[in-house]
Amino acid sequence: MVTEWTSESSRPEMAGTKTEGSVMRSIEPNRTQAGRPGGLSPGGRGLGVAAVDPIPIFCEGLSSLVHRTPGLTWLGHAASHHAALQLCEQLKPDVIVLDSALDPNCHLSRLLSGGDPALVIITMIRDTNRTQQYLAAAIAAGVHAIVPRATDGRHLAEAIRRAHSDRRYIDPTLAALTARPKRQPVLPKPGDAPKPAAARGLMPLSRREYQVLQLVAEGLENSGIAKILFLSVETVRTHVKSILRKLSARDRTHAVTIAFRSGILVANPDDAHTPVEPAAAASIAPSPR
Repeated sequence: MVTEWTSESSRPEMAGTKTEGSVMRSIEPNRTQAGRPGGLSPGGRGLGVAAVDPIPIFCEGLSSLVHRTPGLTWLGHAASHHAALQLCEQLKPDVIVLDSALDPNCHLSRLLSGGDPALVIITMIRDTNRTQQYLAAAIAAGVHAIVPRATDGRHLAEAIRRAHSDRRYIDPTLAALTARPKRQPVLPKPGDAPKPAAARGLMPLSRREYQVLQLVAEGLENSGIAKILFLSVETVRTHVKSILRKLSARDRTHAVTIAFRSGILVANPDDAHTPVEPAAAASIAPSPR
């Protein structure tokens, strides 16, 4: 499996790091923190926009929308959780447009908002996630705007602007779902032991542990993970030990199994496109302007 994020300044000739089937290109940030707070950066650049979505053609369409919208600048896209965290660490976008299918439990949203409080997160919600519970969980996790995935370009551009200026935007078609859901409290049975965080669907892992677990699930050994995340092998080993302890797992395979069953890790959506090899990825990435 190949995992990578693609940026506006990607080039076929750029040097990459390839380890046991995982590919990732590292580039230096090429922007100031435009729009923090609102408006253009001193150099005249607009708000930096990036996407987290598994479908390249969708990201290509979003990049075209951003390119033709005054005041917005396209930075790139990622197709997985740990690639999204890497993209945000290195490019520091102002706005992230996130596919709800990649974040059904809002773990990624919480990690992104916790890592950069100034980041504006816009979730494009699919029909399968269109519930009161999901909207409430997304907002609690730090999502600033929620729009239908089927929205048109004009409304999405408006949502990006409104979310950045107002720090909150819910598409009018979703207004009925913003009412607080009525739920009966589930009381534990007498004698029941409290469930661990993983079993309750919570996120017990740190941002870095989450990235390490993603790569463990892809079959990488510690040395490969270290190269991808620019860490020492000993540091990765320490993270793996912490993951096993927090998930009460016997070994790496057991940890991955627990993570998928509890919703900490999420399988790619059914219509997700398997990321392509580096040269092909560069060919579909938006070209510099």
